[in-house]
Amino acid sequence: MTAERRRALMPWGIFALVLVVLPHLPGFGSGYAVSLLSQMGIAVIFALSYNMLLGHTGLLSFGHAVYFGLGAFVAMHAVRWAAAGLWLPIPLVPLVGGLGGLFFAALLGWPSTRRAGTVFAMISLGIAEMVVALSYMIVSFFGGEEGINGDRTKAPSFLGFGFGPQIEVYYVIAAWCFASVAAMYAFTRTPVGRMCNAVRDNPERAEFVGYNPQVVRYVAFMAAGFFAGIAGGLNAINYEIVTAISVGAATSGAVLLMAFIGGVGHFVGPVLGAVAITYLQVSLSDFTHAWLLYFGLMFVLMVLFAPGGLAGLWFMHAPILRAGLGARLIGPYARAVGPALVLALGAIIAIEVNYRVSTRPDLGTAFEFAGIAFDASQPWVWLLAGSLAAAGFWGMRRGLGPAFERHASLMAEAKGGGAP
Repeated sequence: MTAERRRALMPWGIFALVLVVLPHLPGFGSGYAVSLLSQMGIAVIFALSYNMLLGHTGLLSFGHAVYFGLGAFVAMHAVRWAAAGLWLPIPLVPLVGGLGGLFFAALLGWPSTRRAGTVFAMISLGIAEMVVALSYMIVSFFGGEEGINGDRTKAPSFLGFGFGPQIEVYYVIAAWCFASVAAMYAFTRTPVGRMCNAVRDNPERAEFVGYNPQVVRYVAFMAAGFFAGIAGGLNAINYEIVTAISVGAATSGAVLLMAFIGGVGHFVGPVLGAVAITYLQVSLSDFTHAWLLYFGLMFVLMVLFAPGGLAGLWFMHAPILRAGLGARLIGPYARAVGPALVLALGAIIAIEVNYRVSTRPDLGTAFEFAGIAFDASQPWVWLLAGSLAAAGFWGMRRGLGPAFERHASLMAEAKGGGAP
């Protein structure tokens, strides 16, 4: 094996090792942690499947949850068939979900991919609403409002594992996560994956050299539906119940958020976004009832000020860090980030007080947040929130300019161009 090939395979070996040992590290062995890691693994596959549409092919979909949810329903029916006597071990159920997602993507994808841009986005939204409506009408398949459930422990055992404990389910999810991530990365390196990028950037030129843009979009759409169905199948065996929420707008919005927060311009971006958003979904709801509002604000701020997402922020600084110049960013960044945190603190106090007054008036105006007692009826609370927000905004505006200038200067120096 050549040195170049070893360098190419090293990240995948590290990725596999992390998936294997992560539940055994201190702090990750509890039932809560293993369950959270399982949800993250599912979210990674789902977000990367969405990025095959948006990041690689330029198709903004508002209904990608359709193929995630339909794959989950097909997989849950497969679990029920396995419990009734069909030989279908739990590790193979996600493949059934993937084939279900592929089937529906092939069925709905051809008319959807006739056009890109706004037309595609509106078609995807219409199909999503249609499927949600059907989920309450076709009770035999969707189970109505209650959904359908199954018992994974009644399926045939596999290598002596019954998949009752969560840790066994985690390793099923981890195995499919590794295989799916590797397969989706390989897809981006194929001629079809390259043509997806060409169709995204210039469909007229792709057609001029002999490729039908709709066919390329259709192939990418089916591939994305297949991997979304795998994620749905894993979700079905993880929770042992599937409802109409799986095909709804909230699920489509969540995967869109993961992709954008992580960064659709980089393959690793949706992975980072899936991990971050899944953690915040689980943890923020324990601290505040307004967690959806914070998600919305975070999404808006990332789109406005960091359109490259978390991965984009890293790649913006990677040349500087490799050149050993990162320490020279600390001062300017601290003078911008410090006031930004003060602004965020003032905004959080205002949001929590407003949320308490507007949505929970029956509980009174006194409440506790982050270990600090507040009373929404007291003027000082509002004055404190406004003062912190105003002072933080003023300080951040003063600090952003020098921070951007220092970044540009160090970037030019790292690339060998000297000071700009």
